[in-house]
Amino acid sequence: MPDSAGGINGGYRVELFNQAVMNHKNITFVGTQPPNGPQTVAGQMFPRLHEGRGGFTISGISDSVTDKAMTMFHPNIVLLKIGTNDVNGNSDLGQAPTRLGTLIDRLIAEGPDALIVVSTIIPIASGANQNVQTYNAAIPNVVKTRAMAGKHVVLVDSYAEFVKDASYKTTLMIDTLHPNVAGYALLGRTWYGAIKDLLPGGP
Repeated sequence: MPDSAGGINGGYRVELFNQAVMNHKNITFVGTQPPNGPQTVAGQMFPRLHEGRGGFTISGISDSVTDKAMTMFHPNIVLLKIGTNDVNGNSDLGQAPTRLGTLIDRLIAEGPDALIVVSTIIPIASGANQNVQTYNAAIPNVVKTRAMAGKHVVLVDSYAEFVKDASYKTTLMIDTLHPNVAGYALLGRTWYGAIKDLLPGGP
């Protein structure tokens, strides 16, 4: 399973893996990026490969990046959370949802049997958060349009999970853009909730 954020010491993948182990589900992560994360989680060897791309904008995820990851590993599930750098950099925000749709279409074309799980982006703890909300508000329709066309695409609302905590800026974030350990754990539980029914049972 490629993901879209390597994160600190395994990022959200640590809690996602932990949830799978605790619930007797099998999960692994794949990707072309250098191994990242602890050696073990919940007493199991942690799969440290990933496709996290720190600092990338939506358009920065090129054809060659997606093609290599999808054709090399043929993932069953792709976790996609992208757009923070577009919003934070004020990069043609009006067209950001269109760029997201193009990226999703590319992933679908390269992995037609894979489930693409598209997440809203988490808050930006600064004045740019209004732009986050505007971008996030467009994502459900981007996903719905493709789902109604029979594509394997679903939405997960990470933003909503973050803002349930009114103190998220201090409890869930390490700076204005990035989650802290607790924030990544929340993301891991959020991803798990979206895919748990699709994971095979383990020992």
